[in-house]
Amino acid sequence: MQEYNDTKDIQNLLQNVSKVVITTHSNPDGDALGSSLALGNCLRQLGKEVKILVPNDYPSFLAWMPGIKDVIIFKHNPEECRQASREAELIFCLDYNCQPRTEKMEEIFALSSAKMVLIDHHLMPDVNAFDFVISKVNTTSTSELVYVFIEAIGLKSLINKDMAECIYVGLITDTGSFSYACNYERTYHITAELIRIGVDGEKVHRLVYDTYSENRMRLLGYCLSEKLHVLPEHGTAYISLSKEDMNRFHYQIGDTEGVVNYALSINGVSMAVLFTEKDSLIRMSLRSKGNFSVNEFVRAHFDGGGHRNAAGGNSYLSMEETIKKFEDLLPVYGEAIRNSSYD
Repeated sequence: MQEYNDTKDIQNLLQNVSKVVITTHSNPDGDALGSSLALGNCLRQLGKEVKILVPNDYPSFLAWMPGIKDVIIFKHNPEECRQASREAELIFCLDYNCQPRTEKMEEIFALSSAKMVLIDHHLMPDVNAFDFVISKVNTTSTSELVYVFIEAIGLKSLINKDMAECIYVGLITDTGSFSYACNYERTYHITAELIRIGVDGEKVHRLVYDTYSENRMRLLGYCLSEKLHVLPEHGTAYISLSKEDMNRFHYQIGDTEGVVNYALSINGVSMAVLFTEKDSLIRMSLRSKGNFSVNEFVRAHFDGGGHRNAAGGNSYLSMEETIKKFEDLLPVYGEAIRNSSYD
């Protein structure tokens, strides 16, 4: 896995720009928002004019994050996003490895003459789409990469409590509160430094994980009691949710966050999938244990990608056809899934 580190070039570029745009992938999560808000805070302290653009709404349980009210949502304010892109001298692309991950917001890149900077931790970045790249797969999150970047360019002293909380959110949400993808010594040194700066880990955990709505909890119960399918012969489990299912529980963005992990927690299950019906496609969220790569699986069959043990994909078939296609593939992969190990 090749790594890219254009830190020095980006540092030099920053000295000569005043207007900066920061962008995230669609359906921005804790890491996308945490890395963007932290970097934006840092750059504003340097006197830069910073605008953070996200394709669509973020989950309500992240609405408390410092600085999030200044985020501009393309879905609701497309012309403001377009204008910010036209005026930008530098555009940071955080927590996604290719521009199509921004979905409808992708159009803003064609409007801009700004240099494009990628900071990301996903596999197989489209490096040709960016002018400068910081890409490292063996790390917890883009938020951790932003911390390392800020430190590397000599600005660690600017990391305040607000920035530290945002970075911490990225760390815990992309590792399941340090339960996966976190076997890196440096991660814990950074976490200790964030606590020293003022992060209250217990408080942040409550804000992120203990603010579920009643509807979200009932949706989770429905997923587990009515929609969970376990295929022990293939070491696999899946949950499927139609639009009707989600409407029944007054679905809000973020309500299915983490649901797939419950299926993965079943003894003997090494791959789990959540299928959700969207307007024009079926969205797939995949998780795995050990060395079985859901990234490779979904890239090969479902127009997606991500990490070895966490990936997303799309199907343009119906829900029934998508699940049939998925189940038909399992005999090919079943042995590899069942024998997945941590070696």
